[in-house]
Amino acid sequence: AQKQTPRQEEGEREKRSRKMDVLMVEQPLLSTLNQLLSAPDEMEKQLNAPARSYVRDTRAMSSTPADVKEYPSSYVFVLDMPGLKSGEIKVQIEEGNVLNISGERKREEQRQQKKEKEAEVKYLRMERRVGKFMRKFNLPKNANADAISAEYQDGVLTVTVQKLPPPEPKKPKIIEVK
Repeated sequence: AQKQTPRQEEGEREKRSRKMDVLMVEQPLLSTLNQLLSAPDEMEKQLNAPARSYVRDTRAMSSTPADVKEYPSSYVFVLDMPGLKSGEIKVQIEEGNVLNISGERKREEQRQQKKEKEAEVKYLRMERRVGKFMRKFNLPKNANADAISAEYQDGVLTVTVQKLPPPEPKKPKIIEVK
């Protein structure tokens, strides 16, 4: 261990002081750089986040139970849609041969408020589902989109899609030999 001269000691103190200054400058600089670098990640999350309508439709689809049956001449879709009136249910064929079945059940109080003004109701328990019902089904190629019927009875919707007749087998072409 060599003994340092006062001038060397002062130089060492100055180096340590500069290091401290650099560290103090680096901390805010690093945090600012870190924020700037993480901004694209946040932007990407915002840009790639699903739209609210998509989330709402996905919830409506996942909570609508359905049975799909195939018969020799038709496909039958059976869906539980309790508490709806037949006029509140829509059955549509979308582009790409997609069967879309939807509806919306509102709370009874919303319906009754339209009819009459009663005292405010206090729910003790609320378990019945309200909101949108929706399901989409890709129809097979042999489904006849022009021959669809729908029947709603006792909270159960039955949609019947007729099948197209099978194509006739091609007869071999006979060529006359001369």
